[in-house]
Amino acid sequence: MTTKRVLVAYGSKHGATAGIAEEIGATLRADGYDAAVLPARDVKDIEDYDAVVLGGSLYANRWHHSARRCARRNAEALGGRPVWLFSSGPIDSSAEQHDVPPVRGVARQMERLHAREHMTFGGSITASTPGWVAHHLVRHGEGGDFRNPERIRAWAHHIGAELAASP
Repeated sequence: MTTKRVLVAYGSKHGATAGIAEEIGATLRADGYDAAVLPARDVKDIEDYDAVVLGGSLYANRWHHSARRCARRNAEALGGRPVWLFSSGPIDSSAEQHDVPPVRGVARQMERLHAREHMTFGGSITASTPGWVAHHLVRHGEGGDFRNPERIRAWAHHIGAELAASP
């Protein structure tokens, strides 16, 4: 029996989503899977992977363009394997307090790709995040890092369990 290969791809400009993807990948590796973590813009072919976890940061209720393009570019191949989607987005604790439904564009991707599940994790805007908007939010006390590693790992374990149960 061979080890299942899982691609964890992310679309993010400043790294909050990359951190979530890295946590998912590390957890899947600890669970015995061969997990590769790549920026969505670098994903050209997914044929070598048994499953895909695709994530994107949310900005103005839109999923990051690299994640959308990756999904479109690989739509046919994604249809033949298990797919999970995630978003990083709210710059508050709402993702911790209750399940945040996917924004409309992500919900369309879920339907088109027949994704098994979507999870929204908190985002991160800190003093080290570049850009005027980020600096403005931090200066006015509205930034922070709302990613919860325990919640991310629990979801990754859940994905691993689903993969183990599938043929």
